[in-house]
Amino acid sequence: MLLRRVWNSLRKSSMSQNSEDVDSQELSPAENLSADVFDLILQRLGPRGSAKAAVICRTWRNFVEDERLWESFLREECGETWQATVFAETYLRAGLPLRSVIPGEFTHLPFREIYSQRAHVQRSVIIDGGSGYCKYGWSTNSGPSGRSATFLEFANIESPIHSRLKHFFSTIYRKLNVKPLAQPLVISTPICHCDDTQSAKAARQNLREAIYQVLFDMNVPAICAIDQAVLALYAAQQISGIVVNIGFQVTSIVPILCGKVMRNVGVELVGQGALRITGFLSELMHGSGIEFGSMYTVKVLKENLCYVAEDYHAELLKNTKSSHLVKDEGIFTLSHERFQATEILFQPQLGGIRAMSLHRAVALCIDHCHSFEMEKVVDEGWFKTVVLTGGTACLPGLADEYFPSGLVHNKETIPTKWSKFHPCHGS
Repeated sequence: MLLRRVWNSLRKSSMSQNSEDVDSQELSPAENLSADVFDLILQRLGPRGSAKAAVICRTWRNFVEDERLWESFLREECGETWQATVFAETYLRAGLPLRSVIPGEFTHLPFREIYSQRAHVQRSVIIDGGSGYCKYGWSTNSGPSGRSATFLEFANIESPIHSRLKHFFSTIYRKLNVKPLAQPLVISTPICHCDDTQSAKAARQNLREAIYQVLFDMNVPAICAIDQAVLALYAAQQISGIVVNIGFQVTSIVPILCGKVMRNVGVELVGQGALRITGFLSELMHGSGIEFGSMYTVKVLKENLCYVAEDYHAELLKNTKSSHLVKDEGIFTLSHERFQATEILFQPQLGGIRAMSLHRAVALCIDHCHSFEMEKVVDEGWFKTVVLTGGTACLPGLADEYFPSGLVHNKETIPTKWSKFHPCHGS
């Protein structure tokens, strides 16, 4: 009712004055209100109504442009994801790599503009690539809608096959029941050809250009292709650090500074991942005389019973029996197999694997980051933030596994534990 009175007053005034004089005209019904009443009215009007109310008078426009109003609208809309939303849409809008390595130099996007952009693009299609398979779904959902074979199987990185890539993306859009031209796409690409050589750079560029060409030929309106490790770091609301991605077939340790993969520092690859842990658990179950119907059963037991022992030899002396019911298979009871299966990440020789242990690879990456000379970096300890990603990263005890002090070359600057650990559950 108050808005109607103000608007009628404004309309009558506009009949006798030019539009340039409207803002200077005193409109007592609007301008005599207290700030609390203004805020209450705008909150009741909501985002669209508040934007329209900005034309009433200068005082109302000042209130509508207040950052706190649009911050409250964003908080109400995003709920628990508020911090991640603001982080992503203020720090990351500049694209990759981020333009500044000095945190104080970031210029923030106004909350009102963020809200306006979100209103135009309410959700995106997400395709998360991996070493074993791809997960796909909607950005508004808490988890993926489905999964398929990784697109790396459909396109050799040196010479991508466009027809097979098109079939791959078309299949995903068909399963999501949406037309490609209807939604923007975010696609995460796994670490591949991690070397910093010219041939490796060219191979990565060829793959990305092939993906862009295929998707734009399908009339996708907007595409964001980003390294999987960088996206995982952003999910932990960090822009610099080391991402330990325990993938399906391989584990990658990726140093990232201000959103850019530091390939010149060195990306470490460990030739084992979740698949190898599942396989080793099946071997242990066979050795203990435990029969099972399929590898799916082993995978379920791994996800529900396995953990990482803080002290492997001390754990062997404990009673660690635990049971889990697998649908259509029955109840399975595991003992030492629960932590022996995951121990191959830190003692690969237990499974007959010739590979670097996970904590050695992380310590080596930290050592390389510490030794690497870099100018204009405010945070000299940027590499001390470690983010674990992948389904295997959800196993209990993994974040507590320590780096043996004998592996650390400089104890004064390199932490002996996961420093500033940020779990990023799932991929």
